[in-house]
Amino acid sequence: VKENLMPFELLHSKTLLQGRAFTIRRDTMKAPDGRETHFDIVEHGGSVVIIPIDSEGNLLFVRQYRHAAGMDLLELPAGTRDGNEPYEECAAREIREETGMEAGTLKHIGSFYLAPGYSTEYMGVFLALDLKHNPLEADDDEFLSVEKIPVREAILSAERGEMPDAKSLAALLLVRPHLEKYL
Repeated sequence: VKENLMPFELLHSKTLLQGRAFTIRRDTMKAPDGRETHFDIVEHGGSVVIIPIDSEGNLLFVRQYRHAAGMDLLELPAGTRDGNEPYEECAAREIREETGMEAGTLKHIGSFYLAPGYSTEYMGVFLALDLKHNPLEADDDEFLSVEKIPVREAILSAERGEMPDAKSLAALLLVRPHLEKYL
C-alpha cells in the first residue's frame, strides 16, 4: 500500500446515524491544500462473500430481493460479521444460513474494500468445497432461493455483464485461478 503523497488531517468526527448494520459519520478534514472538507463515511464491521462449489461442479448462488436496486439479484452467498467474529467463522455460518450447506473445506482467497469511497466495509472472500447438507435458520429479514449454475456458465454470465453485483464479480475474479478444473 502506497503512503499518501499529501495527507489529509482529521479535524473532528460526528455520528449522523446509528443503524442496525452500520453507522454513518461525518468527518471534517483538512485537505492537503489547507481547505476544510467533509466526508460522509459508512462505518461497517466487515463481511464475507462465499464461493460454494458442489460435487457436480456447480456454483451455489442465492437470488434475493434487493430494495436499493429495486429488483431480485443473483449473488454469491454473503453476510455481515457479528461484532468481532472472525471472518472464517462468519463465512462458515453464512453459507449454512443462506444455502443450507456446510463447507468441509473453507479457504480464504482474498479480501477487498467493497466501496472505499464512502465505506469502511472490508470483505473476506472464501472458497467453499466438500459441501454437505447442514442448514442453519436464515435471518428473519432474508427471503432467498438457492440456484445452482455450472462454474463455466457462471463465469461466462459474469463476463457478459449479466451479474450486476460487485461483490460477486470481485469474488469470481479472485477465485478464477482456483477454478481451472471446471473451465
